[in-house]
Amino acid sequence: MTYIAKPPLRHPTLERNRVGYTRRDYEGKISTLCAGCGHDSISAAIIQACWELDIEPHRVAKLSGIGCSSKTPDYFLGASHGFNTVHGRMPSVLTGANLANRELLYLGVSGDGDSASIGLGQFAHAMRRGVRMAYIVENNGVYGLTKGQFSATADQGSKSKKGVINSDSPVDLVGLALQLGATFVARAFSGNKEQLVPLVKGALQHGGAAFIDVISPCVAFNNHPGSTKSYDYVREHNESVSRIDFITGREEITADYGPGEAVDVRQHDGTLLRLRSLHAGYDPTDRGQAMAYMQEHQARGEVVTGLLYVDPLATDLHTALNTSDRPLNVLGEPDLCPGAAALQKLNASLR
Repeated sequence: MTYIAKPPLRHPTLERNRVGYTRRDYEGKISTLCAGCGHDSISAAIIQACWELDIEPHRVAKLSGIGCSSKTPDYFLGASHGFNTVHGRMPSVLTGANLANRELLYLGVSGDGDSASIGLGQFAHAMRRGVRMAYIVENNGVYGLTKGQFSATADQGSKSKKGVINSDSPVDLVGLALQLGATFVARAFSGNKEQLVPLVKGALQHGGAAFIDVISPCVAFNNHPGSTKSYDYVREHNESVSRIDFITGREEITADYGPGEAVDVRQHDGTLLRLRSLHAGYDPTDRGQAMAYMQEHQARGEVVTGLLYVDPLATDLHTALNTSDRPLNVLGEPDLCPGAAALQKLNASLR
């Protein structure tokens, strides 16, 4: 059970990052999810991303709703701030926390039921307001906690474990995020850690609303023939739009290479990164092209993964509201109540 702590003994030779933490320091409690659940792979990717980014765990606030996916924050970043909200309400609670303390890194973890059904309105407003956070949906197309009913993201025509055919059109959270103004939009597959870890790193460092839809097969209720969220289906229909990496900002590294060419780029630690331009003409900064590309491949029955859209000049809700540079939760009474004269001046400006 989740109350069972992991053994405290750690090998003295475990590698540490630049802030002195080992990878174990980013772990949480023992997972109680089904063996082989894609959600555990996502947790492992989050652990790896935070360790590689040299993020101090106490600088992260992780929030979730209700569902199998919303249990997972207990399995990573055990030393971070955490809050498990009610069903579908994670985005609004995270928005309030973000406004109160802008110095934390916010990670919202949700599921296809939590975000695409009861929480759809909450998801929409978090995206359009530009709340700075990494919003990860662990998408398996079913309600795993209540024994496998179709969720709102289940594809039309897909078959349940009991043989029922889904007749409803699916909610496409990636398409909604693009339309609603999210400034970092990606889709990944839980079984592809090489792609997922850089996407999580990029989302955590993004300056606005970052959304990642992760197809995460449910091994208990949605990993059978006929399901479009199974491991075999996604691997057979995966169309990756990019092979990306994310490097913490230091001195700029540049590389010049043409479409289809490969180039070795030396990194700050002396290692070589081999980059290959796979899709000539695909521009992740073009929101319209991202939507068209995704819909084009979706019509072919393909799952498009990778970084679909990013706005490198993104701003967040604090910029829109012109809030104080100091976190609101540290402002004292003199800052919040400047006196009668200031109130009269404000009232006069509104007449």
